[in-house]
Amino acid sequence: MGKKQFEVNFEGKIYYGCCQMCKERIPKDPSTRVAIDPFSKKQIDKATAIIAITGNHGEVSYFENNTTYTNYINQF
Repeated sequence: MGKKQFEVNFEGKIYYGCCQMCKERIPKDPSTRVAIDPFSKKQIDKATAIIAITGNHGEVSYFENNTTYTNYINQF
């Protein structure tokens, strides 16, 4: 992910953060716990997502499952 990540436990799920601000924000801000799958365009919970590096500079994307990840990769 470009930076070392640490686990942030919230409501029995594990999210990942990179700094103290993330550690404080993840439990307080619901928008930090969701992402849009770039293939299906569905909103997904980051704690249950497939996380993959999709950029040349360590950028990551969150996928709802292996199928949407595979379909995303196959389009290139």
